[in-house]
Amino acid sequence: MRSIDIHAHTFTRSMFTTLDSGQDWYGMHYEGEGQQSLFIKEGKRVGINPKLRFTPEERIEDMDRLGTEVQVVSLHTQVFGYHLDAAAGLAQAREVNDDIAEFVQEAPQRFAGMATLPVQDVGAAITELDRSVNTLGLKGAELDTVVNGRNWDEPEFLPLFQAAESMGAVLFFHPQPQHNIMLERTNRLALPNCVGVPLEDTLLVATLIFGGVLEKCPDLKVCVAHGGGPACFGLGRLDRGWQVRSEARVNISKPPSAYMRRLYYDTVVMSETALRFLIDSVGIDRVVLGSDYPFVPWDPSPAGWVQGLESLTQEEKDRILWKNLEELLGL
Repeated sequence: MRSIDIHAHTFTRSMFTTLDSGQDWYGMHYEGEGQQSLFIKEGKRVGINPKLRFTPEERIEDMDRLGTEVQVVSLHTQVFGYHLDAAAGLAQAREVNDDIAEFVQEAPQRFAGMATLPVQDVGAAITELDRSVNTLGLKGAELDTVVNGRNWDEPEFLPLFQAAESMGAVLFFHPQPQHNIMLERTNRLALPNCVGVPLEDTLLVATLIFGGVLEKCPDLKVCVAHGGGPACFGLGRLDRGWQVRSEARVNISKPPSAYMRRLYYDTVVMSETALRFLIDSVGIDRVVLGSDYPFVPWDPSPAGWVQGLESLTQEEKDRILWKNLEELLGL
């Protein structure tokens, strides 16, 4: 059974080589015993899942167990370097992207890759995206849902979207799982992950639409993690706002639903009802397989979960499992 997973995280060899030698990696270092936790910045820490250390051979063995034929690997978002100065941000991105490209080349039939970009410097981000796509052979870039507190519809970011559009590069948006807008309310009860993550996805979708990014870049290829959060559930309210509020029409000429159906969404929605609603809202050609590897336990597996859903036809399952991503990524 063919299956392509767009949502699979990794750390990189150079990162661990530096950390294991006792040095900081762009200001990050191990915390506690056993090298199981990484200090990032400002008191923020992230646990290191053992699978983030896997070699290509080890990952392929795990993929075979899960029934995943191809993974599109991207950096774990917790270590994005947006907070670094411009020079360090570019250096980190180049190192990460070289590592991901090397990882992919060790098994090009089983892996594709997404770059990370130094978006605190848009010019450098465009240059690095071009290098990553046209020299390293990566499929696009993974991006956070915000940039140091700034939304993606700020005019400074438009040239990056235009460059991605012209290259045919795919942009995969993924929020921070522990450090997001929910922290303004609470850090308790796992709410930053359970609520904050899909909320950030929704805000990203709304920003790209109402901010005019998709209006200005009609051929831009964008995929949003976690099914876009509850954005599609609110589709009627978004369209209603566009109809009755003049300020909602400043940047867009069509109702939001028209743009929402141009985005792609992964299957990390965690329920059959939610996935069926997503498909019926945006169309089967806009939904793709995602697993959030290695952080989400699937029973029996990401592809197996989709195959077992009774509300989907086999053609719908095939579109999700491989056909849509094969077309989107040119695999």
